[in-house]
Amino acid sequence: MTPPTLEPPEPPEPTEPATMRNPSPFERGTPMPGGYRDVSPAATLTARGRARLVDVREPHEFHGELGRIPGAELVPLATVPAHAGAWDRDADIILICRSGARSGRAAEFLARAGFRRAMNMAGGMLAYNAAGLPVEKS
Repeated sequence: MTPPTLEPPEPPEPTEPATMRNPSPFERGTPMPGGYRDVSPAATLTARGRARLVDVREPHEFHGELGRIPGAELVPLATVPAHAGAWDRDADIILICRSGARSGRAAEFLARAGFRRAMNMAGGMLAYNAAGLPVEKS
């Protein structure tokens, strides 16, 4: 009788890290020349709770007819440099405005200031509303 051979167990199937199963909008975003990434309104909505949502519109716009994304904080564009010093430069930050232009400028400013995961919500609140995504209104 031949003694049984002890073979090493089969290695477990490799598993994907959680970030690959549910990548942040930054990983799925479109790289832009200014060093930030553009992300979709839908990606912005799903990032709530995992990314800082910064709306750079003026207060009357934030509380106006287009509404705001639940969980977004109001930081008007002119005040972004003053607020940015308190933000984590390695965190996901999504900038939002009416059409995507001002938030793109804010995202580029943050990227040039050393923020590694700055994003712009492409199309702004106009695209977000057109997609029928949920808003808060005052």
